[in-house]
Amino acid sequence: MKILFIGGTGNISIACTRLALEKGYEVYHLNRGKTENPFGDSVKSILADVNDRQSITKAIQDLNFDVVANFIAFVPEDVRRDFEIFHSRIGQYVFISSASAYQKPPSHPVITESTPLKNPFWQYSRDKISCENSLNDLYRDKGFPVTIIRPSLTYDTVIPAAIGSWDDFTLIDRIRKGKKIIVHGDGTSLWTITHSEDFAKGFIGLLGHQQAIGHSFHITSDEILTWNQIYQAIGMAAGDIPEMVHIPSEFIAGFDDFHTGNLLGDKAHSVIFDNSKIKAFVPGFQALIPFKQGIKRTVSWFERKPSRMRIVEGTNDFMDQVIESYLKIR
Repeated sequence: MKILFIGGTGNISIACTRLALEKGYEVYHLNRGKTENPFGDSVKSILADVNDRQSITKAIQDLNFDVVANFIAFVPEDVRRDFEIFHSRIGQYVFISSASAYQKPPSHPVITESTPLKNPFWQYSRDKISCENSLNDLYRDKGFPVTIIRPSLTYDTVIPAAIGSWDDFTLIDRIRKGKKIIVHGDGTSLWTITHSEDFAKGFIGLLGHQQAIGHSFHITSDEILTWNQIYQAIGMAAGDIPEMVHIPSEFIAGFDDFHTGNLLGDKAHSVIFDNSKIKAFVPGFQALIPFKQGIKRTVSWFERKPSRMRIVEGTNDFMDQVIESYLKIR
């Protein structure tokens, strides 16, 4: 099977690439080549500006693919461009959406693929919904062979915290220095975090899957944790007990537009993902990496290369400001 990943070197797509190669698939990456490629000659690189249709068309020339999966499409213009370029040369188009597109606040804590898509708090999520709507129209009207995937909070080469870190080491550094960290709400809402290697099992199982055309799937772990447990596991991986300050999500959102979406439009709500559908389409799919083990692997990954252990002082300043302001009125 010949697969093109648009992107291919990110937090999720690296694990997907690795598993595809293990299965003997022919893998191409299309990107600008500015991110380190850990696969060497095992992956065929196509260098192009993913935002430039002419650049992509020139780079792929007359290549055809069984599957094209776009990890870095965010607005409807991105997926419509992909349709125009690839509609006559692929067997399946896979769009990476987001589980944050599901109804917020949820009317029911158990999320299935039929849960309505609605997010009044986060433009990122609304854009993903618009992408899905455009692709579903293209599937119905033009026969474009679309499969939609909705990851939730998925990690490997990032620190999957609600507040404090992502592709940086700021939160781990704060914990090790004994500084206070923020936990939204009272820390008892429920959440699911999925290791990218587990996500890849479901994702790769859908590639080339004829019956997956026209369907949407979320792919997550079945491990359900409170946010207190999540931050305790991050603290264990850092080697210290985190000093958590519980702050209402609405209060935090008042300081930063991003956290209006990040919290009120996503992580402030308890959600439980029903993975029955992905398990039915990919028999044997099961997420096997508990968060307390996976996060230790992630912290070790950062530590193996000091340049990864980046501290974002703006994040430190934000957390200090929010904590100080909240403690004054508590």
